[in-house]
Amino acid sequence: MTDTATGKPLQGKLALVTGASRGIGAATAIELAARGAHVILTARDARKLEQVEEQIHAAGGSATIAPMDLAEPDSIARLATAIAGRWDALDVLVINAAVFVPHTSVQDLDPKAFSHALTVNVLATQTLLAAFHPMLKKAEAARVIGLTSTVGASPRAYWSGYSVTKAAFDNLLATYALENANTSKVRTAIVNPGGTRTEMRARAFPGEDPATVQPPEVVAQFIANILGKDFGNGEIIAVKDPK
Repeated sequence: MTDTATGKPLQGKLALVTGASRGIGAATAIELAARGAHVILTARDARKLEQVEEQIHAAGGSATIAPMDLAEPDSIARLATAIAGRWDALDVLVINAAVFVPHTSVQDLDPKAFSHALTVNVLATQTLLAAFHPMLKKAEAARVIGLTSTVGASPRAYWSGYSVTKAAFDNLLATYALENANTSKVRTAIVNPGGTRTEMRARAFPGEDPATVQPPEVVAQFIANILGKDFGNGEIIAVKDPK
């Protein structure tokens, strides 16, 4: 049940956010909790997850942390089992966690680094969708939000290690959206945040002044705002778009 009168449109809803220990993931978790959702926070760093959880609780919100490594075999299955054992439906799934691959030419890609990025950015995404699809279908109007990058659709020299994974990520989510368009109420949005002040951005653009790009809270508010709106199912939506 929602309670828009008190500014809690997500009251009674359950949300899961990956990569919630910092950056866009943390900001999104905090924003969703502020709007009434109980948010499950996942990431590898338990200490940072606790800090985000404490911030949510201090503001009167509700959250549960679930430290985990998306690259670890069976970690997602264990998480899904634990969540399904406590809740019936999942209303919001935000797939934000991602691994960046240092800039290099295609021929010089580090096989281990590339394989790890494919595991976290692509394979784990499919595993998340498979594991939580039953709970998403039980929700009144479930929303899957995937965070992408401009380089997923627009290849850039020396970015292949990351851009290839994001291209596959986009295609996977778009296909999932098409498959559910007429068979369930699950709707999917692929959000391109654009330049945002995160640690990953700092690694990708080491000489950039962080003050010249938007803070993660802008993206978090955008994501929270579109949850209650109709959007192009499976389409890429840029944060700068007035949607």
